[in-house]
Amino acid sequence: MTLTRYEPWSLHRALLNEFTRAVDATTQDGSVGATADYAPPVDIAEYADKFVLSADIPGVDPASVEITLEQGVLTLSGSREKPVEVAGVERRRTERLLGRFYRRFALPDTVDGDAVSATGKHGVLEITIPKRAAVQPRRISVTH
Repeated sequence: MTLTRYEPWSLHRALLNEFTRAVDATTQDGSVGATADYAPPVDIAEYADKFVLSADIPGVDPASVEITLEQGVLTLSGSREKPVEVAGVERRRTERLLGRFYRRFALPDTVDGDAVSATGKHGVLEITIPKRAAVQPRRISVTH
């Protein structure tokens, strides 16, 4: 006899996840739905001297990702193409998102836009955005 685990809410949870992903794709920055098929998830970490953005883009060549910084807005865009069809596949389930992706981030005035760098490996694009050195107030001595 085979035991089958019954999860009564799994279908409801899957439907809710799909709905949430669809709503998020159209409302993240107001224009995502019109310009892209999806938005890759991004982690942002702030350090004392830099910001680090880590974007999950598995299956995308990091060299093909377009990264621009203009007027304090960092933009990531690119695409993940549909894989080549393999003959003989009887059934298929596809969960990975395909097509164009697009993300924009407003950066603070403290970043050094000339020193931004990006690396990519293992499906993660890492963008390092250094902060400018803080300007220290100059102390002025009063003479008699």
